[in-house]
Amino acid sequence: MFLGLLDLSFWGYLAAILLLTHITIISVTVYLHRHQAHRALDLHPALSHFFRFWLWLTTGIITKEWAAVHRKHHAKCETEEDPHSPQMVGIHPVLWRGATLYRVAARNPEVTEKYGHGTPDDWIERNLYTKHSYLGIGLMLLIDLGLFGVPGLLVWAIQMHWIPFFAAGVINGLGHYWGYRNYEVADASTNLFPWGILIGGEELHNNHHAYGSSAKLSSKWYEFDIGWMYIRLFQALKLARVKKVAPKLLIRPEKQWVDLDTARAVVAHRFHLMTSYGRKVMLPVLKEEAAHFSGNELYRRARNWLVRHEALVDAKARQELKALLEESHRLETVYRFRQQLQEIWSQAWSSQEALLQALQDWCKRAEESGIKALQDFALSLRGYSLQQA
Repeated sequence: MFLGLLDLSFWGYLAAILLLTHITIISVTVYLHRHQAHRALDLHPALSHFFRFWLWLTTGIITKEWAAVHRKHHAKCETEEDPHSPQMVGIHPVLWRGATLYRVAARNPEVTEKYGHGTPDDWIERNLYTKHSYLGIGLMLLIDLGLFGVPGLLVWAIQMHWIPFFAAGVINGLGHYWGYRNYEVADASTNLFPWGILIGGEELHNNHHAYGSSAKLSSKWYEFDIGWMYIRLFQALKLARVKKVAPKLLIRPEKQWVDLDTARAVVAHRFHLMTSYGRKVMLPVLKEEAAHFSGNELYRRARNWLVRHEALVDAKARQELKALLEESHRLETVYRFRQQLQEIWSQAWSSQEALLQALQDWCKRAEESGIKALQDFALSLRGYSLQQA
């Protein structure tokens, strides 16, 4: 059996596979996703072209098509126009045929023209990477055979399936179906931590949907974004420049008033705020109310409805939730206050002063509500800040 230039042991082949697929994952998350699709960072032309060349070899992905499909996913998330929503087409089609769904969307010229702006359009892109996108995959097969011999067929096959399964299947599928959420956004995105070494930080998908233009995807101390680690390394080598990261939540306990800084911080951290409101207001009030209706199954099921964004509650659940709110005045009150809080950052205010006045009015009414959880939450907003003390 021809073993190629590298005569490796089993563990040697395993290490080679992990290294090759890891480079591909970093190419996708740093170059395609954060640099091209979201413009969260700039890359040195040499590094950018390396990633583009490597993806041509290992995936055949065309930058314009990938960026366009991903941007449309964000623009039309969890709707019939979403290219790959498991909430719309089911988890199994996205998990196992996610790459097919991607290719269907990418072949639509309206998608690439509308969402593919700003991607590479130089001579080599037009005449090689786009025009002969499958040529790189064939060249990669020859390279693997030359390096590893017959085992190179297996190395190549794993390379070819790595991105279609983990990126198109796991992230687009499980990342909108199963996992935990740090931010209560209007889509079903979730975090799949701790699979970061395999997916490059992309498993922190809910974090990404909350702050799509952030170059850093981790937000909790225990979350590890390996893609961000590489970005920092490239930055130190003068090969990358970070343009934007998610704002850091600052709580200033000594701040005892709601000012314009508070209003700006509330808007910037609105997704965190909705999650916090659900946990600190909705659920405690639900628990208190459930004690008076121990036999009511609705109270047990309402836990999930009351902390999720309204867009994620189906029609049947909405009807049951309506009945529950009619039964409990206190629950209806905190639910109504949550809707009113959402309206504050959803409206187009004539000025920042008008925004501030709306938030101050909300806090005043909340503090006068007589519901302790709601009162405490309103008081806690005073410490929100975008400025260091």
